[in-house]
Parts: sequence; structure tokens; C-alpha cells
Amino acid sequence: MKKPSSKIREEIAKLQELLKHAETREAERIGRVALRAGLGEIEIEETDLQAAFEELAKRFRGGKSRTSGRKGAGESSAVSGQSETVSSGAASGSITEA
Repeated sequence: MKKPSSKIREEIAKLQELLKHAETREAERIGRVALRAGLGEIEIEETDLQAAFEELAKRFRGGKSRTSGRKGAGESSAVSGQSETVSSGAASGSITEA
């Protein structure tokens, strides 16, 4: 049985709203952990921070990398050094949360 396109659009709208709420919850959780780890006090470019988070995600995924689609993310050596600092701080921050 085929669904009319209006019903499909309604379902898509509901799913988009659910996705928005789920992403907000995830962002708040990660933000709280990042603040406890001291990232709120560090002056860092957003692209560098994004690259550091991608390295952290790669570490916990077991080496599988998922890129953000941003050109040049994670390619500079300066960013690599920062990601080690961020990884260590974020990892120690999440241990206290458990």
C-alpha cells in the first residue's frame, strides 16, 4: 500500500524534529564534558578544535576516521599537537563523569 506524499512529508518533519532534539542533547552532553576538561578557557580556532575532536573521535572508533567535509581539517602539524592535548584532557574528563 502506497502512502500519499503528504503523509511522507509529515513523517519526515517529525523525524527531523526528533533528530534536532537528539543532536541538541548530544551537543549539551559533549559541551558539559568539554567545559569540565577546561576547553572553555582555551582560545582556539573553531576549525582547529573541530580537527582535534575528529582525532578524538577517531581514537575512540578504533582508527576509523569520519571527516567533517571541511577542507584541510586535521592536516597541519600544529593541529596534531593540539589534538593530543585535547584528547588527554577530554579523556580524563570523561573518566570522572562515569
